[in-house]
Amino acid sequence: MKILVCVKQVPGTANVEIDPETGVMIRDGVESKMNPYDLYALETAFRLKEQLGGTITALSMGPMQSKEVLLESFYMGADKGYLLSDRKFGGADVVATSYTLAQGAKKIGDCDLIICGKQTTDGDTAQVGPEMAEFLGIPHVTNVIKILVADDKGITLQMNMEESLEIQRVPYPCLITVDKDIYTPRLPSYKRKLSISENPEITVLTLKDMYDTDETNYGLSGSPTQVERIFPPENNVEKISFVGDSKTLANDLFGILSEKKYLG
Repeated sequence: MKILVCVKQVPGTANVEIDPETGVMIRDGVESKMNPYDLYALETAFRLKEQLGGTITALSMGPMQSKEVLLESFYMGADKGYLLSDRKFGGADVVATSYTLAQGAKKIGDCDLIICGKQTTDGDTAQVGPEMAEFLGIPHVTNVIKILVADDKGITLQMNMEESLEIQRVPYPCLITVDKDIYTPRLPSYKRKLSISENPEITVLTLKDMYDTDETNYGLSGSPTQVERIFPPENNVEKISFVGDSKTLANDLFGILSEKKYLG
């Protein structure tokens, strides 16, 4: 089985800066980490490989520093890594991001199963996985919380529909997005890190490597949605302390809530 896992490098801090001209998050030089949901996707892939055999390829999109999450994927158990990195990919919304990842998956070729985390912590749209599947023309299942049966023909999954649990059987090739706690992610192996060469097999693909080389389909140009305004959250440290008995404190609190029109 050939499994492709999409991973992403996300900011490891809430203190991020925004480019005032493009409205895009400045990622260069920012403390980063692997998107937490992608750890569950990787662990799902490892469990399936242990059961069915095959290879696991990690795919990421971003600046060259995103190689770090691919290296982490190697240390956890991935066999290959691909990075989609080109300035023309920058500023992509969910549609352009999904399209770029789908083009990358086509370039890698012959994937039986694509696994994505449910969502990313810097976007929280939970749309990239399903849109990627649509661009590839393959079935997809989202919010997967359990693998019930996996064989060489297809996979049976349990998905969380908030108010109910649904079971789906899908044939390969297909794409799934996994929710947290489907498995407990393993830690990167120090022994495996030592056994991997200094330059593990990470292939960098740019726009010219894609089957579709029309740059208007990527990045800001290929994004049907445009950000009107984006800004980091303001840190409000203002506080008021009250002293007194319970009746006095209740009256003071009531006065504040009434003044701010939280109470009628």
